[in-house]
Amino acid sequence: MALSDLLYPDNPKRKQELIHLHQELLDCMSTNFDATNELVRVLNEHLGCTITYIQMRESSTVKENCDIIIQVMSEIQHQVQKIDSDMKEKLEPVLYQKLYDIKEPELEKIAIAQKVFSIILGEATSTAGMVAIKLLGSNLLTFTVSKLISLLAQIGASVLGGISITIIGLGIEMILHAILGAVERNQLLTAVRSYEKHLTEFKAASEKYQRAIHEVTSLVRQQVQ
Repeated sequence: MALSDLLYPDNPKRKQELIHLHQELLDCMSTNFDATNELVRVLNEHLGCTITYIQMRESSTVKENCDIIIQVMSEIQHQVQKIDSDMKEKLEPVLYQKLYDIKEPELEKIAIAQKVFSIILGEATSTAGMVAIKLLGSNLLTFTVSKLISLLAQIGASVLGGISITIIGLGIEMILHAILGAVERNQLLTAVRSYEKHLTEFKAASEKYQRAIHEVTSLVRQQVQ
């Protein structure tokens, strides 16, 4: 047992709590990676995008993995904005306004979007129109991506950012290494509180993000069947 553990017997418990919270964060990040790749697949297959798939890097830090997912989320936002620009450029103003009119039937909106993508891609299915309308009309998806990017940036900049995503080994020790007594105890408490605060917000935003993506991918599967 370390000297600091003798002086502050709650430290071993705090270390285990920190490891548990770290695993929760990584599980949540991993799910977001998977969900993001699902959306990337739909955009690439149906809307002619060329967004690169992403993968968590076990040898990298939390911040480095946050940066990976932030980059592709920003690219998704850029592509959605480009879709909107293409629609605005190629449609008459009246037809463009119909895409955002909540009173307009969704099937008519999809047909309008499909015509535009047939021009852009040379050929397009109704699925392309449906995906475009779902993304353009989904303030939830746009807002949720922005919120998640903000939270990932905060996590990356926090005390958590420099920790390796690998739990066993030096990951946690980067916080604990060579810190004894009251200094270690305070650092542990700070780290645990930081994890708890960020994890609560991150999990809530991630669930909304994953639900929004699930809505799109579920519709695509229904169209294909």
